[in-house]
Amino acid sequence: MKGLSFGARAIALAISAGPALASDLPSSGEPPPPPVAPPPYFAPAPVSNWSGFYVGLNAGGAFGGDSNIHVAAGALSSNVDAAALSATGSGTGDGNFGGFIGGGEIGYNWRLAPTIVAGAEADIQGVAGDDGGSSLASAAPGVLAPAHTFRGAVTVSRSLGYLGALRGRVGYLATPGLLFYATGGLAYGGTSLSSSFLGTETNAAGVLVGESYIGSAASSTHAGWTAGAGMEWMFARDWSAKVEYLYYDLGSVSIGGPLQLYSERGTGYGASRTTAQFNGHVVRAGLNYHFGSATPAPILAKY
Repeated sequence: MKGLSFGARAIALAISAGPALASDLPSSGEPPPPPVAPPPYFAPAPVSNWSGFYVGLNAGGAFGGDSNIHVAAGALSSNVDAAALSATGSGTGDGNFGGFIGGGEIGYNWRLAPTIVAGAEADIQGVAGDDGGSSLASAAPGVLAPAHTFRGAVTVSRSLGYLGALRGRVGYLATPGLLFYATGGLAYGGTSLSSSFLGTETNAAGVLVGESYIGSAASSTHAGWTAGAGMEWMFARDWSAKVEYLYYDLGSVSIGGPLQLYSERGTGYGASRTTAQFNGHVVRAGLNYHFGSATPAPILAKY
């Protein structure tokens, strides 16, 4: 009897709950509610990776350095007026030169630590500008022939046809995309140096009684060293821009040759030597393409 009473109460409770549950279900004429959309997915920004190969172009200016070109002339035979030749065939000219410089580069970087980047870079640039040259004119009295006057005209010139380097780089990452670095290593360049001397000897009446001429020139490749600093900014995936200063020194270049002097005292002999220092400054900007320089951050979740 108790079991029958419990069953009757359960049936009554189910009947009373039916309308309440039915009210929560949509009617047959209403569409179901739309599904909830997942949150939007944003691809992670590239993370700068300074390791790997890169190639690029650069352009700027080359200027300054030691501008002096030294010329020295001396006598080799006793019938040459040594004092007059030295006075008119020697001197220091201004050979300052500069101009546009532009070329290309290739390099490789290693990420040694979170903020330390080391690398190696090779570059070569052509130099376009005016030759650095000047002329010197002088006169001196004779010693072997005191009544005679000696005059000399010296013309000197130097130029740099191209400049290249093989350098190491060590830098500090101020931010993930901004590198400040120091650099230095081997420098090489195409040097040209020329010199000419025209000397005359006149007697007391102003009549030409002696003269001499020498011209010499040489072009070659010279090696030295370079050092500097720069800043490089990776502004986009695989692309960076830089500004850089370099000082270079290719050493001293000398040319020379014998002199033949014709005068009333017969044919005499002398020699002339011209020396110039090839050094200076380079300021340039560059654009580099990095092979695989940026990789996406790891994806933790996808929707």
